[in-house]
Amino acid sequence: MAEMLTVKDLHAAVDGKEILKGLNLTVGKGEVHVLLGPNGSGKSTLMNVLMGHPSYQVTEGEISFDGSDLLAMKTFERARKGLFLSFQTPEEIPGITVENMIRTAKQAVTGEKIKILAFKKELKAAMTKLEINESYAGRYMNVGFSGGEKKRNEILQLMMLQPKLALLDETDSGLDVDAVQIVSKGVAAFHNEENSCLIITHNARILDRLTIDRVHVMKEGRIIQEGGAELIDEINRSGFAHLLEEK
Repeated sequence: MAEMLTVKDLHAAVDGKEILKGLNLTVGKGEVHVLLGPNGSGKSTLMNVLMGHPSYQVTEGEISFDGSDLLAMKTFERARKGLFLSFQTPEEIPGITVENMIRTAKQAVTGEKIKILAFKKELKAAMTKLEINESYAGRYMNVGFSGGEKKRNEILQLMMLQPKLALLDETDSGLDVDAVQIVSKGVAAFHNEENSCLIITHNARILDRLTIDRVHVMKEGRIIQEGGAELIDEINRSGFAHLLEEK
């Protein structure tokens, strides 16, 4: 299996405080990996570092993405390379419609002129799958959207942009049971043997339609335990405490 993402001895800080303390992680092409751990363990920090958030400083380590040095790239270059981050709290963007935002992003990523009719047909099909009213395509990005609508809109972007690696940072947080199932359906529709997913979640229902290749447990900026999907079941039964005490 070809490697999509390789993180070696990664150290990163925010405002001079070290959060990641020698993290190692490998995600293969076509794989689905789940990142678990208590609040403050560094999960979201890892996602932001991978995407190139300017508030996070990498002080040591290497990151390779699809054969290229990720740390040498600016954020927009990472997106063009095929990296996608779904936020815990998606931002509102007044003045830019959902359709225009996705079409512009897709054109920037592919470098090709978008055929409007084909794009509209594809967008309509994706919105139907995610049970998003077609009228939302003409609304400003996330403005006036409920929490669940914002999260579904994130998955809509994922399905339309077709990145190589999807970073999903608690996309399911705050959603009711039905909304989680819709989001899960969208992630499953996106994933195939040519792309990969790295998912942070506290709700295993988003994983119902996916085959999990590897589960990683974080503590204090490091991955301290790894296993298969059975590790999720163990944590759901017994929590993190017994795992963290062992390390």
